[in-house]
Amino acid sequence: MLLLPFLGVALVFVLDRASNNPDVTFEPALSAGPALAAVVSSNVWFPLLVGGVAIGEAFVIAAEDQTMAASVHTASVLAIVLISAIGAASVMLRNRQERALADARLVSEVAQRILLRSIPERIGPVRAAVHYAAAAAHARIGGDLYEVVQTRYGVRAVIGDVRGKGLAAVETAAAILGAFREAAHQEQALDKVAAWLADSLGRALHENGAEHEGSDEEFVTLVLVGVGADAVVEIVNCGHPAPLLLRRGTPVRFLDPPSNVPPLGVLEPEDVHPPILRLPLQEDDRLLLYTDGVIEARNSWGVFYPLAERVPDCAAADTPALVLERIHEDVRRHVGHQLGDDAAMLLLQYTPLPTTGAVAPNRSVVHPRVSTTQADQLPLLDRRDSRE
Repeated sequence: MLLLPFLGVALVFVLDRASNNPDVTFEPALSAGPALAAVVSSNVWFPLLVGGVAIGEAFVIAAEDQTMAASVHTASVLAIVLISAIGAASVMLRNRQERALADARLVSEVAQRILLRSIPERIGPVRAAVHYAAAAAHARIGGDLYEVVQTRYGVRAVIGDVRGKGLAAVETAAAILGAFREAAHQEQALDKVAAWLADSLGRALHENGAEHEGSDEEFVTLVLVGVGADAVVEIVNCGHPAPLLLRRGTPVRFLDPPSNVPPLGVLEPEDVHPPILRLPLQEDDRLLLYTDGVIEARNSWGVFYPLAERVPDCAAADTPALVLERIHEDVRRHVGHQLGDDAAMLLLQYTPLPTTGAVAPNRSVVHPRVSTTQADQLPLLDRRDSRE
């Protein structure tokens, strides 16, 4: 790449000699040399060096063509000097911008480690993996959020999407995650956790409203998931895309909520009472949680990404992390370019630890008073049936 400017200058000289026409000169084309040098190098002196070589060659061409006193020679030399100076200045400005970008990315990485912490591969009876891609170029964080924690009530997870972008969305996501990390350990009922998050969101939006315009109109869609010791998963959905159940030997299934609930921030916190969806789990069942950046990714024809149709092929991978990696690459191929929205995916695989020193329980019995044959046909349980 660094040889290209010199090759360009040499090519101009060869073309000028090959023309054999004293009335035609290629001398003005030498100004392209320092311009190209500013593109291929990050050294301020490189365009000046190429410009010096080009000026020397300009005098050689003018001497051989006997155009030393011609206006075209004077204009060519002035153009080379001017473009060399502009090239050096542009390299200096580009280097300054790259350093500022590097500093911003460093701050973004630190913020991500604090806000979106890494998730261990195994949390209790659950194997977990996450994949997150921010839509903003060179950014590592955005308005999507996720977390998985081990509590006394079992493994609990959240994935959500904050309306809007920018700093206000990041601050709102931080408020939701901070509230979840506390409420998940304190509240036994998953719907109470959602009410806790709604209350925290209301306070956060009130505080951010004075600093960020439009923050009072923000809301958050999210899904809460709890996996208890009884091999039953609980799901609370507040206006978020329904999770997918990936079970061996059965079609992909959307886990739609019993009734639609608006996102957090739409209702008053005291009015947030989402229903709990309960489902008995089988070993190696997988729950795919995702944000709308995945299912709303469009190709050049405006077709949305068909997640339910494409995920079975991607789910053939052995580990949750590899499954999410394959889905992300498939989404990129579908879109053909960088995603236009933040996209987060969280995959939870129910893989209970083997018991030692005791007879392993029958894994087909996944709920009290349910026989082995009934377990495979057990419907989603609402909260009332679970208590009975």
